[in-house]
Amino acid sequence: MTRKQRRLTLIGFAGGVLALALGLVLYAMNDTIVFFNSPADIQAKNVQPGTRLRLGGLVKEGTVQRGADQQIRFEVMDAQATMQVHYKGLLPDLFREGQGIVAEGVLESATVFRADSVLAKHDENYMPREVADTLKKQGHWMGEANAAPKTQ
Repeated sequence: MTRKQRRLTLIGFAGGVLALALGLVLYAMNDTIVFFNSPADIQAKNVQPGTRLRLGGLVKEGTVQRGADQQIRFEVMDAQATMQVHYKGLLPDLFREGQGIVAEGVLESATVFRADSVLAKHDENYMPREVADTLKKQGHWMGEANAAPKTQ
């Protein structure tokens, strides 16, 4: 075997090992590469309680309940399902009913989500692109006023 053939064999072997490692990493992260899951996604996938994830959707009108010691309960909905969210802490200033949000936390049961952080849109002209796309796909889109700004 010549020196050039050994070098090409080594480079090919190293490339194959890197490709295999990348494939294993992507396979392991398959379910966690999602920016958020809607309530319908969580119910359709039969996500097990105790799973950490992000929940996205609209805050359902008339469901925000504020309790003692900064305890807040509300429901997040999409076109097909709703999910109760329990949160303790300060909400973003722009949090309100009918608002698009993304909450990060742990699924407690099939219909209850315990959030440890809540993110809301930063002004009336912005909604996270993933939330807007999901709402459009489900037929629950509220118009172009909530669209993400277009990049050029």
